[in-house]
Amino acid sequence: MKILIAYATKHGCAENCSKELASLLKGEVDLCNLKNDFNASNDLSSYDAVIIGGSIYAGQIQKKVREFCKEQMDQLTNKRLGLFICCMFEGDQAATQLNNSFPKQLLDTAISRQCFGGEFNLEKMNFFEKLIVKMVNKLEKDKNKSDFKDSTSKVIKNNIYTMADTMNGTK
Repeated sequence: MKILIAYATKHGCAENCSKELASLLKGEVDLCNLKNDFNASNDLSSYDAVIIGGSIYAGQIQKKVREFCKEQMDQLTNKRLGLFICCMFEGDQAATQLNNSFPKQLLDTAISRQCFGGEFNLEKMNFFEKLIVKMVNKLEKDKNKSDFKDSTSKVIKNNIYTMADTMNGTK
C-alpha cells in the first residue's frame, strides 16, 4: 500500500506526529509538508491512502490544509482517508476542533479521525504567541519562575497508534 501523509505545521508538532505515524504504517509512506512541497497540480492517483493533518492556531487549522482539502476533494473522497489535528484541547473540545477543521464530506469519508494532542514550544514562538500562551495558562511573565516551562507536550501517542492500526487495517 502507498500512503501520503499531507500536513502543515507551524512549530513542528504536526510534523513530529506525522513522522511518528509514518514509522508505524505498513507499505510505502510519503510525507508532504503542505507549506513547502505540494501544489494543486499534484496527482494523488498513485496513493492508496491519504492522511491529512495539521495543528490548530486561533481555533483553525492552517490555510494550506484547508486549501489542499478543497483542491483535492474529488480525489480524497475516493481514497482510504485519515484526518488528524494537533491541539491542546481534549475530549469534546478536541472533537469540535477536529470537526471544524475539515469539510463534512471528508469527515464522513474518513476511516480514522484523531486528535494527537499538542505542544507548546516557547522557543519557537514569536513574542505575541508567547504572550497568548502565558495569558491562557495564567503564567507569569517571568520565565525563571519554577512553574514556567519552555515546552509543554500533551502529545497522545496512543491516538497515533490507533490511527496507524486503522489505516493498516489491523483494527
